Amino acid sequence: MGNVTDMLRLAYAMRNNAYAPYSKYRVGAAILTDDGQLIGGCNVENASYGLCNCAERTAIFSAVALGMKRLRAVAVATEDGGSPCGACRQVIWEFAPDDGAVPVYLIDRTGEVVRETTIAELLPYGFRLRP
Repeated sequence: MGNVTDMLRLAYAMRNNAYAPYSKYRVGAAILTDDGQLIGGCNVENASYGLCNCAERTAIFSAVALGMKRLRAVAVATEDGGSPCGACRQVIWEFAPDDGAVPVYLIDRTGEVVRETTIAELLPYGFRLRP
């Protein structure tokens, strides 16, 4: 069972796996699933820029492939404590509780949390389609 401290460490470590030959902006992410699993991800760039994938989505998509359907927390590690892009915010929202109360931790190059927020604060009008 993972915890927030382990999630933060994993996000920071995942920056080392980033494939960022074009931007040189290495991003690591980690998620804590509702059942306590920790899943990491990194950004993966491509010469065809539209085919790049952010670290947050890499982690979430990997977790979904393993059967996860709910997030408990998200950590994003960048050079400067940057926050998730709009696409990643919507993907995080998709797997958050209905109230959007999923903590999002932003980590800088030193491994320090520079901001703790929630997905509801980052994406105040997130939406879901109901089947």
